[in-house]
Amino acid sequence: MAKLTLLLAALFGATGVALGALAAHGLKAKLAQNLLEAFKTGVHYQQVHALALLGIGLLALHVGQSRALSVSASMMVVGIVFFSGSLYWLALGGPRWLGPVTPLGGTLLIGAWIALAVAVLKIP
Repeated sequence: MAKLTLLLAALFGATGVALGALAAHGLKAKLAQNLLEAFKTGVHYQQVHALALLGIGLLALHVGQSRALSVSASMMVVGIVFFSGSLYWLALGGPRWLGPVTPLGGTLLIGAWIALAVAVLKIP
């Protein structure tokens, strides 16, 4: 679990930088300001949670794997995909029915942080 979490953290970090560069240089003149801001919000949350995944993976290496850490990592990965992914898709003209996916992703991210807190409280 730790190795996969660290790998996903690295991939989310790398793609977050690439998507941020795309927003700054490739989409700035092509998207309305509100859509560009939505895209940038997706990048910001992806980057923050890539770092959080890195922390979860390192914590798992340090204290050992636990159910709470696995739940936290899983919820964070799905939360990033749902939250940031839906914002990217919507900003680039995706179907409006994706709108409700964004708050679902946010809820998963909140749950991931709560699961991380539970994991930390269980450390002897």
